[in-house]
Amino acid sequence: MADPARTPEERKHDALKRLDTEVDAWVSTASTDGTPYLVPLSFLWDGGSLWLSTAANNPTSRNLKASGQLHLAIGQTRDVLLITGTATPAVPSDELADAFATKCGFDPRQSNYPYFQVQPQRIQAWREVNELPNRILMNNATWLI
Repeated sequence: MADPARTPEERKHDALKRLDTEVDAWVSTASTDGTPYLVPLSFLWDGGSLWLSTAANNPTSRNLKASGQLHLAIGQTRDVLLITGTATPAVPSDELADAFATKCGFDPRQSNYPYFQVQPQRIQAWREVNELPNRILMNNATWLI
């Protein structure tokens, strides 16, 4: 039997904690012809956006530069955080780049990897079916809770 459903406030609290503490996300993008691409990437949450970095010549970079659209999944199937967002190439401050390197265990500046700043547009969180009715925590870049 599933645990009781968390309140939306509890889910938002848990989602923010995961954004602060988790290191990796599955990142899904698509090419201009619609070919999907899924890759695990490390991320940093700065309190309002996520920062990603990956090689300039891989499909994720090409797809993000072309459309900026992506989906991220953080966590397990039965405790997931799904984020739909818009990514733009960006240069982080030295402080943010240092925080990224510390959290993620690698420094993209050493490999000349580009950074992408992801603005969440929609965030969903749920553990079990009993949390599906209130799974949307953010919509149109606005927290609902």
